[in-house]
Amino acid sequence: MGTQVQVVFDCTDPDRMAHFWATALGYKLDDPPEGFETWDAFLDSVGVPPEHRNDASAISDPEKAGPRIYFQRVPEAKTVKNRVHLDLNVGGGRKAPLEERKQRIAAVAERLREAGATRVGELQTDHEYHVAMQDVEGNEFDLQ
Repeated sequence: MGTQVQVVFDCTDPDRMAHFWATALGYKLDDPPEGFETWDAFLDSVGVPPEHRNDASAISDPEKAGPRIYFQRVPEAKTVKNRVHLDLNVGGGRKAPLEERKQRIAAVAERLREAGATRVGELQTDHEYHVAMQDVEGNEFDLQ
């Protein structure tokens, strides 16, 4: 068995990022620890003051197939291009006709734009089609 992976995003608003990426990936916000109905109840129990309740958030694949994604607050904003980015495989793969892939990608791009993403550009060759986007804090990702 391979090593399990958690993807970590540094960000300024973990809650906003968690909600955006949950929408983008079909993930769900992590549940509070067992024995607590809400995260606020848990955070109260361990003495986390209200001003630190958005210091972190996490989302998980409800089917447990994909990695957990963790968002941690950092003081600085993003300033340069990501060295690592996510590719969301939403077009149906190379077996799907190019025009069909483009339609699927366009629909997801619009849904994510409505959720706060920005469309940056596209790349098309004879066999490939990708749409470059940025999330709600400017992190790059591709739809393919």
